[in-house]
Amino acid sequence: MFFKDIHVRIRLFFVIVIFLFLIIVGKVIYIQVFQYDKLSNLSSDLWSRNLPIEADRGKIYDRNGVVLADNITTTSLILIPNQIKQKERTIKELSKILNVSEDDMSKHVNKKTSIERVHPEGRRLSFEVADKIDSLKLDGVYLVKESKRNYPYDKNLSHVLGYVGIDNQGLSGLELQYDKYLTGEYGSIKYFSDAKGNKLNLEEVYEQPQNGMNLTLTIDNNIQSSIERELNNAVSKYNPDHALAIVMDPNSGEILGMSSRPNFSPVNYQKYTQEEINRNLPIWMNYEPGSTFKIITLAASLEEGTVDLQNDYYYDSGSIRVANAKIRCWKTEGHGSETFLQVVENSCNPGFVVLGQRLGKEKLFRYINNFGFGRKTGIDLNGEASGILFNIDKVGDVELATTSFGQGVSVTPIQQITAVSAAINGGALYKPYIVKSINEPETNTPIIENKKQKIRKIISNKTSKQVSMALESVVTNGTGRNAFIDGYRVGGKTGTAQKVENGSYLVNNYILSFIGFLPADDPKVVVYVSVDNPKGVIQYGGTIAAPIARAIMQDSIEALNIEKSDKPNEKNYQVWEKKYIEDPNVTGKKLKDVKSSLISFDVQYTGSGNTIIFQSPSHGERVLEGSKIRILLSDK
Repeated sequence: MFFKDIHVRIRLFFVIVIFLFLIIVGKVIYIQVFQYDKLSNLSSDLWSRNLPIEADRGKIYDRNGVVLADNITTTSLILIPNQIKQKERTIKELSKILNVSEDDMSKHVNKKTSIERVHPEGRRLSFEVADKIDSLKLDGVYLVKESKRNYPYDKNLSHVLGYVGIDNQGLSGLELQYDKYLTGEYGSIKYFSDAKGNKLNLEEVYEQPQNGMNLTLTIDNNIQSSIERELNNAVSKYNPDHALAIVMDPNSGEILGMSSRPNFSPVNYQKYTQEEINRNLPIWMNYEPGSTFKIITLAASLEEGTVDLQNDYYYDSGSIRVANAKIRCWKTEGHGSETFLQVVENSCNPGFVVLGQRLGKEKLFRYINNFGFGRKTGIDLNGEASGILFNIDKVGDVELATTSFGQGVSVTPIQQITAVSAAINGGALYKPYIVKSINEPETNTPIIENKKQKIRKIISNKTSKQVSMALESVVTNGTGRNAFIDGYRVGGKTGTAQKVENGSYLVNNYILSFIGFLPADDPKVVVYVSVDNPKGVIQYGGTIAAPIARAIMQDSIEALNIEKSDKPNEKNYQVWEKKYIEDPNVTGKKLKDVKSSLISFDVQYTGSGNTIIFQSPSHGERVLEGSKIRILLSDK
């Protein structure tokens, strides 16, 4: 019995030993096969170190490939405290070069960490400073590549582009909106060290950073430069509270240019207030639109057939009584008897009140909503406002009347230009957008493309043509004459909106605006300009905003290669206005025979003799009366 128990115990012992052996073998196999990579990485982490290399942020281009935001390569200072052998010297030399106190530098040098980034004083160093540090050849002191954001055109398009912080993260504008695409992935230089952090004599491993994706915008830099120049001129000349401009392709919703004043320098954003940086006025600002809003009332009236512009008449006595309110025309004595086309040309408030009354509040507000007012357009920029409309249940006779000519409602500039584009492009409302594509960084090939998005059809093609014709007449015959461009069919509408503060209208304080487009018979570009409270001038949209819009439209003609119209309409000149006239053909003729045809010009003669052998401008060009004509004379 005793020997039997021993044999059982021996067998049990061997079973246990074999079982433990199998567990050990299984564990070894599990570690070697299944957890090798994990444990190897953990082991490697104990003796390998990474010096980070920052990736370039994606570039931002205009529609023609012009770089609007790129990067400058800089260097930053990184310390490996355990490798620093001459700590006192390192502290003294670095504090002197970086112009910081030795106490502050000592905190970096003596910090208990494997890698210490000297922030912020050691970030984005100039090449001069970096060379001084590099020449010291200090152990444990490293200079690594960093990328600094650069904006070649400085303040241009600043609210749209936005800016980045010291760590190259987007903080506003497109830099924030598309930050996840623009931000690249860090690379590194991997080196090996012992447990004390001392660098081992092993080959370093370079891991290349992955640059961020690029953006291509719908912006045309030539048009944008025109906007910036004209807004700068407006600020210099009128000292307004604000000023802004937007240029749009009416057939797609693409933004060709956008800016406002005040603006800011993205690389020096610390010098500006948060209001100056974050308020992108073309999409954020809410205000009563004034007479530019009459385009919506006009379009609704024509679509509903409640007016015949040529054959329906209205007598403007200078005001109209609505309920207990007296609504006045800007012309105190009124315009007298006029067709409704002249009501549009003259921007006659009482006439538009009648148009609103004929429509009724349900129809008028249905069109206002269909044109996109009262809600965000959805443009791919942050900070867009919605505007404010009357609650239709609270709209009485007076509210209907004031809404019909753009008072009592609040809109944003982006809503205004989007809606007017729909009114003149054939009746289709498009979603505005500013990013054309997101592109991979190496070849700049688009990987995500934005396409035009039609939201809805609002009015018929026939109605849209009538609206365009009426607005062209505003420029040739009415309040928009200062936007006329010889040789082109230009349409437009002025706006003079009295500002509201604490529920009351301010005296002699207006937002002046103009919205124009060309060619009127086939619109290719729409321009909206707004100037808030210009100083030292009589405040009318036609005298202040229209000339600014005209200059931007002229530059847009060249930028977009818009050809002259075959049959441009002639402007109805006022007695004080200079006319465009054709330069006469005098080349090859005797001076005495053609002197009478040159009376209307400022003639500058060169040479001597009686025969004209050259003239500039050449025959057939249309120029303003009083323009200079250069004549070259000869005896031949």
